[in-house]
Amino acid sequence: MSAKQGLVIVHTGDGKGKTTAALGLLLRQWGHGLPVVMLQFMKSRNLRCGEHLAAERLGVEMIPLGDGFTWDSANLERDRRTAQECWAVAKEKIQSGQYSMVILDELTYPLNYGWLDIGEVSEVIRNRQLGMHVVITGRNAPPELIALADLVTEMRKIKHPFDRGIAAQKGIEL
Repeated sequence: MSAKQGLVIVHTGDGKGKTTAALGLLLRQWGHGLPVVMLQFMKSRNLRCGEHLAAERLGVEMIPLGDGFTWDSANLERDRRTAQECWAVAKEKIQSGQYSMVILDELTYPLNYGWLDIGEVSEVIRNRQLGMHVVITGRNAPPELIALADLVTEMRKIKHPFDRGIAAQKGIEL
């Protein structure tokens, strides 16, 4: 890996752009020929967003592992199991040492719901291969994650079209 010191980067807050910022970092890494992977904890395995289509065209590994957004779920135990299965894949990717950057998109949600142990997640990230960058996105990043991070950016919502009833659109949110 060409990076001298891997960073832990957290994009959090209630504003839009956390995943988009992570995708920008992914694209920079990929542009330098460095191996990257993005694991999506909440996006449904069946969802085909623009980033998935672009990743396929670029040959970038992007893995949606969730069952969709779960705050209105009827089966929280299934959601917990799904989050733990996602973490097992993410842990394997981090520990494999094959990547310059691992993006854990929307990881904060299963941490905040108590479905994943913040201590274990922090330990795996701390013990990653020298030079590997880990990018984490999601609202309400836990204090332990913020303490672990080298860079934390908070996206703050000023105004959002959803507040006016405008649904998610292809190329913007999807």
